[in-house]
Amino acid sequence: MEIKNRTLSNFAELVRTGECKKFRGRLKVGVDLGTANTVLAVVDSTNRPIAGVSAPSHAIRDGVIVNYYESVQLVTKLKAELEEKLDTELPYAAAAIPPGVSEGSVKSIGYVLEGAGFEVMNIVDEPTAAAAVLKITDGAVVDVGGGTTGISILKDGKVIYTDDEATGGSHMTMTVAGHYKIPYEEAEVLKTTPEKEDEIFPVVKATIEKMATITEKFLNGYQVPAVYVVGGSASFREFTNVFEKKLKLPVYRPVHPLLVTPLGIAYNCELPPVTPKKK
Repeated sequence: MEIKNRTLSNFAELVRTGECKKFRGRLKVGVDLGTANTVLAVVDSTNRPIAGVSAPSHAIRDGVIVNYYESVQLVTKLKAELEEKLDTELPYAAAAIPPGVSEGSVKSIGYVLEGAGFEVMNIVDEPTAAAAVLKITDGAVVDVGGGTTGISILKDGKVIYTDDEATGGSHMTMTVAGHYKIPYEEAEVLKTTPEKEDEIFPVVKATIEKMATITEKFLNGYQVPAVYVVGGSASFREFTNVFEKKLKLPVYRPVHPLLVTPLGIAYNCELPPVTPKKK
């Protein structure tokens, strides 16, 4: 996964520094309306990362918009920031959803992008978006989101099964909040503080084991060579070990697992044909 890790590292640096790459031609945008963060990824027509931005967000839960106005305002703001840095308009974008959400939720996510001034070119499920970045043809991609654990199983480069279940990073945070008897917001900060990982992991391990059990159920009846985990909640060092013990399969996690899906969403933004100029 060295090449994919290098691409992800380049994108992570763009998000961290706020810098952008020089580009030619039209750009594609991926909008990831996460439970804890909203991320916008910008790539060129060859899927080279050009720019990216991330901001805290609590406007979506389990793939469902719970605060439409807040979502539109945030995406509008992030879009404007990127357009100013790149000195160009960003008209086209794609979004993503957890597998199995209702048609109404799919439409509402599209409405958020439209409300922010984007033309929506595609809405893809999150694990499939991640698979595009990891360039997986055979295997299972597990996207551990804020509210759900979703999966896409691929065979010969085609998605043959998708599903999700409601256990994700927010459940880990609630476990931390209950254990320490602190507010949810404080627990989220504690959970995501790298220096506290050795202390926090035993607290959330049972929740991660449940995610592995959900994945095992999804995989029942399918033969896969390996499992690939993405999503910010998969960042714990021992996360893959818990999954491997349960699944009895190789489990891989790319660098910067939180940024895999938004980059894959941008990959799946289908640009419209260029209309020839009239002479």
